[in-house]
Amino acid sequence: MAAGNHSRVTEFILSGLTETPELQLPFFLFFLGVYVVTVVGNLSMITLIRLSSHLHTPMYYFLSSLSFIDLCYSTIITPKMLVSFVTEKNIISYPECMTQLYFFGFFIISECHMLAVMAYDRYVAICKPLLYNVTMSYQVCSWLVVEVYMMGLIGATAHTGCMLRVVFCKDKIVNHYFCDVFPLLELSCSRTYINEVVLLCFSIFNFLVPTLTILGSYVSIIASILQIRSTEGRSKAFSTCSSHILAVTIFYGSAAFVYLQPSNVRSTDQGKVSSVFYTIIVPMLNPLIYSLRNKDVKVALNKIIEKRLSCINEDF
Repeated sequence: MAAGNHSRVTEFILSGLTETPELQLPFFLFFLGVYVVTVVGNLSMITLIRLSSHLHTPMYYFLSSLSFIDLCYSTIITPKMLVSFVTEKNIISYPECMTQLYFFGFFIISECHMLAVMAYDRYVAICKPLLYNVTMSYQVCSWLVVEVYMMGLIGATAHTGCMLRVVFCKDKIVNHYFCDVFPLLELSCSRTYINEVVLLCFSIFNFLVPTLTILGSYVSIIASILQIRSTEGRSKAFSTCSSHILAVTIFYGSAAFVYLQPSNVRSTDQGKVSSVFYTIIVPMLNPLIYSLRNKDVKVALNKIIEKRLSCINEDF
């Protein structure tokens, strides 16, 4: 349909996670708590890695970047979602909606590739330990992180650029708790074929390439671990990967359920539930997974605490 035949939408109303009044307050308190844990956990992880020289390695450099990504895209989504639990209409302007869509796409795509980079780092550490310092030099790690953000920049620009071409003239209510691609396309009065093709191509690329990288890395890692004769050596090698495997499984499982389903079987309500996992729960879980299941992080945290306590005792 021609854009000129319709008055353009200047704002949207986010329907939120639920419209049941009895659930509004419990959900608000729950997700507020989750967001506080997310902010504190990821900021603590970033600060701990910066302060502890023991953690100045490629693995924790990437983990620090992952925590930054989790903190950012959780902050883009969660505060606006909390508003829907305490207001009758959660209104978001068109520019704000497109901005949220852009930065969400940027950080979520970056997370996909960052997890792949972390898997490659573990592959080099376990399968090629003698070449680790050369292969994962500071320059290489920096370039890998830059490439991760470039993938996010390209993907977010493509998605948002296509969305800006869409004419919205139907109901202004977005059946979601944030401005995501599929709920917005449902409100379109113009053809969305190009958007759907772009979304499909980028979704396949941004899931397939990191997934193949992760699978290839862990196939090689498992093969190397099985060649280790000592049980202690196998356990130590596997423990360095277990946290990453758990994080990858939760993130990719929930995200793939939303973006890789055929449109004829896709359910918006199911999509909301799955979206909660990778937009809100995963950013909270990642610092917990990598700290509670990581001996190096525990040791570094204990040293920082002991150092602070000793400084306090000296002052008194």
